[in-house]
Amino acid sequence: MPIRVGIVGLPNVGKSTLFNALTETAAAQAANYPFCTIEPNVGNVAVPDPRLNRLAALAKSQKIIETQLGFTDIAGLVKGASKGEGLGNQFLANIRETDAIAHVLRCFEDDDVTHVAGRVNPVEDAETVETELMLADLESLEKRLPALTKKAAQGDKDAKVQVAALTPVLELLRAGKPARLAEPKDEEEARALKNAQLLTTKPVLYVCNVEEASAATGNAHSEAVVKMAAGIGAKAVVVSAAIEAEIATMEPADRQEYLESLGLAETGLARVVRAAYELLGLITFFTVGPKEARAWTVKKGARAPQAAGEIHGDFEKKFIRAETIAFDDYVTLGGETAAKEAGKLRAEGKDYVVADGDVMHILHGA
Repeated sequence: MPIRVGIVGLPNVGKSTLFNALTETAAAQAANYPFCTIEPNVGNVAVPDPRLNRLAALAKSQKIIETQLGFTDIAGLVKGASKGEGLGNQFLANIRETDAIAHVLRCFEDDDVTHVAGRVNPVEDAETVETELMLADLESLEKRLPALTKKAAQGDKDAKVQVAALTPVLELLRAGKPARLAEPKDEEEARALKNAQLLTTKPVLYVCNVEEASAATGNAHSEAVVKMAAGIGAKAVVVSAAIEAEIATMEPADRQEYLESLGLAETGLARVVRAAYELLGLITFFTVGPKEARAWTVKKGARAPQAAGEIHGDFEKKFIRAETIAFDDYVTLGGETAAKEAGKLRAEGKDYVVADGDVMHILHGA
């Protein structure tokens, strides 16, 4: 199952329209009233990577298979969600199951599309959602920590680690700051914080949904979001969900011409997927041959056996070594055979840290 990004935001900001375009389906009902998305819609999206096509051309691969990122379209949140308002409880539970958040913000004026607050202010919208997530985390920790503290006092080692990890987080939340700002002292505390499944530990990407005329340049609303995101060490991407939905219905051959007519070099969705990929600290390695060229996803810092495990679980357990060629060497020299003759194919063992763009062949036991 691919790593999953939850698309969140207030009602009527363009979440479902964006999701439909991302997955090139009409799976999510896009309608102009709150809570039209009730059950979360789930779809997988190919991660755009031109390197894969170059590798496939050199290897004369019959098939190209991109790596994928999962997206979940989650019901719109309203103020009071942390107390169950609107579809609050369901909203929070659905976010908890994701690895990161793509927070869609309305950055366009349109009298025909209602806003739950009766005004367009994306920075305030972002604060509303963040506040509800922090309140939910605060309530969760205030319920959990007393019991954990009691266990820790009785000598429970695991409880002691959890108390040490979560007490500073509780202080952050009480000060109105998200849990992602916490700095665990060691790996044990980091693991305890991760296992706590707090909503505000998840990394956030802000997606500014602008009107068609501002797709290439952004507008005053999106500029305010970019400034806000930079101030908290986050990223923001500008898209027009309406344009992306239009592009999704076009034949692939017509898309580039349409983009160029709008002054765009690529789709906004490509930027969203790539930014989400980077946000999650992911990299890509490749397997290439005459049958297929395929991209695979691992976390930055993953070692060769973990990469092997992405291909097949048994490969990690029975890993022997990885034959590896850097992408630049593979392309510059014209393929695997030439790279091998030039001494650019390396035999790497269990401790090898996979580099982005590695072309790998995994050797494993029977």
